[in-house]
Amino acid sequence: FTMPTAEEELYITPELTPICVLEAKEAFDGLEDPEKLYSHYISIGSWGAALACLAQTSAETPPLFLTFFKLFTADAPDDLEKKAKAAGVSETDWTQFMQFVACFFGNMGNYLDFGDTKFVPRCPKDAFTNVIKASSISSSLLPEWEKIADLVYDLSADKRQLGLEGQGISAYYSPNITKEEITIVQDFLASQDLADQAYNTRLFKTEGAQGKVLNLVLASAEVKTPATHMFNDTAITVSYGDHAPFMAKLAANLEEAMKHVPKERGDQRQMIEHYVKAFKGGSIKDHKESQRSWIKDKAPPVESNIGFIESYRDPYGVRGEFEGFVAVVNRAQSAKFQTLVDQATEFIAMLPWSADFEKDTFLRPDFTSLDVVTFASRGIPAGINIPNYDDIRQSEGFKNVSLGNVLSASAPTEKITFLTPEDEELFKQWRGKSFEVQVAIHELLGHGSGKLLREGETEAGGLNFSINDVVHPITGGKITKYYKPGQTWDSVFGSDASSYEECRAEAVGIYLCTVPKILAIFGHSCAEGEVPDVVYTNWLLMVRAGVLGLEYFTPESKTWRQAHMQARYCILKVLLEAGGGLLELKGEGENMLLALDRSKILTVGKEAIGKFLVKLNTYKATADVEEGLKMYHHYSAVSDELLALRQVVLGKKQPRKLFVQCNTVLGSDGKVSLQEFEPTPAGLVKSFTERFKEGGPLGDLIKELPNCGQFPHKLA
Repeated sequence: FTMPTAEEELYITPELTPICVLEAKEAFDGLEDPEKLYSHYISIGSWGAALACLAQTSAETPPLFLTFFKLFTADAPDDLEKKAKAAGVSETDWTQFMQFVACFFGNMGNYLDFGDTKFVPRCPKDAFTNVIKASSISSSLLPEWEKIADLVYDLSADKRQLGLEGQGISAYYSPNITKEEITIVQDFLASQDLADQAYNTRLFKTEGAQGKVLNLVLASAEVKTPATHMFNDTAITVSYGDHAPFMAKLAANLEEAMKHVPKERGDQRQMIEHYVKAFKGGSIKDHKESQRSWIKDKAPPVESNIGFIESYRDPYGVRGEFEGFVAVVNRAQSAKFQTLVDQATEFIAMLPWSADFEKDTFLRPDFTSLDVVTFASRGIPAGINIPNYDDIRQSEGFKNVSLGNVLSASAPTEKITFLTPEDEELFKQWRGKSFEVQVAIHELLGHGSGKLLREGETEAGGLNFSINDVVHPITGGKITKYYKPGQTWDSVFGSDASSYEECRAEAVGIYLCTVPKILAIFGHSCAEGEVPDVVYTNWLLMVRAGVLGLEYFTPESKTWRQAHMQARYCILKVLLEAGGGLLELKGEGENMLLALDRSKILTVGKEAIGKFLVKLNTYKATADVEEGLKMYHHYSAVSDELLALRQVVLGKKQPRKLFVQCNTVLGSDGKVSLQEFEPTPAGLVKSFTERFKEGGPLGDLIKELPNCGQFPHKLA
């Protein structure tokens, strides 16, 4: 391929990706034995089901995972290194090979979890093959590698990122699917009051003598008789059993976990029961019941959530990637968050929209700080606000979690770019504290605020607002648009929904972080009218992230590959457009520096973000997708000036850190301990080979990997 060097680097595995240990031992050791057993079985089940992530990434991901697993099971990394070097593999090629392997396991596939771009090995294909040849099982492994080698190294234009209709690949869909056909299936689900059912599905199109058939396949342990429906002159077959062995393993381990739920935690028991039904039978209604029980299960010592949760990676925006996490509650840190919850109604009232656009009653959530023991998926966020089901969030509640040991993990080699020396020092000193405040506000007061105006919310099927009294904040007239029965936020705003909502939550974060009473909860004091370092650094974090976000913009298709970075870029644009000397990009090219005027944050800055929030919230509340996306795409657009800056950003880009996670191990004495690994590529590899080793609780799933991603899944 012929691309500028900086552009090419987007798709080549970084040379020195930082690897951090996800520290959990101290928190885990503080649990009682039954709590450790409960954690163990949920962890095991989650990792088993996380193999579905391989099928959700690319065609080559499952066989490549299997190749690496066999390679390093036969020869430990240190042993293979000696054999490879003895066979003539250079130190550079070996290091680059291991960097690719680490990035592959760390992302559960060969597309970055943050940015959705493909990454290929930096070492040449011949060098990669020579490492395989040096293995003690090269005779059986080499043919398997050669089947996928070209796919692994393929950087054709349509393979570089996730997308649809020639703009990328997506394992959620057959390659011949169109957006129009995806919409037909989504409309069919909405007509059955099942708009959320898409979360745990994939969609394949077949064309033959009988015409076109759209096959909607549901993740479930049970394989049921398919049913075909005619909708809008289109045959839609609903099938079950996608990822069947992985869902069966998850359900079986959840049943074991249930044996260790205390009798007094009835909601937790119900949650597990609904999980088991959902993963066995595939019904999203059962999963929604699990989430209803989950939000009622207040302050458990061990927190977890499992399912097809986030739709960031679906180019259409309605299908979820599997994730399952187990974490221990940090009670001291959680006390801060609970204070924020206690005063949330006061702070939400400070947002720049009227009570007509806020929920009638604030549904007090649990808000806890967690130390993650297991996060079985392609990546680990810093904070979470779930469930994502609109009807539950709006009328029943949600939970917020801040992942403390993720937030505190740092890469010591990181270079701070685009800041003056003075700002760089502040950034280093305050970044962690500022981000803690931002994440808390983002999750609770950002995602937790706002009302969707709907029809069909009352028993009589009426509106959940007074159409004669509520005034449209932007037009000044009556409300003419709202959500109809069967419509959800995701189904109306489609692939833009995730980024748009992240932008709304991020904007709430920097808007409310200026409130002294909120800062005091986190131990920061300031007077009214003052912008302390913790606030200034938070705004600096946001605008710098907006600049760095240019990495995730694809000029050829004018699309964004990462929801959060698109959101932060939009906020950067809002603040640049605000003028008044608030924010400027000073200097050119390599010498560009951000200049943020601290004295204008509470005036020019807050006013600009307030007006932006009114638009974001109003268009979301009123289901006005036309005006909402017109506005959002205006701020998402990248000018020629900023496109030139993108080349500088690419030249200075640094790899995101990877996490090596511990394994829970059940000993012969019936007690659970943690198995820890070094923060190195070899340590990351060992964590996976130990996790799925033969004779272990997940060892029997390895034989299923040759069929992983195929439907129907032929059991080994």
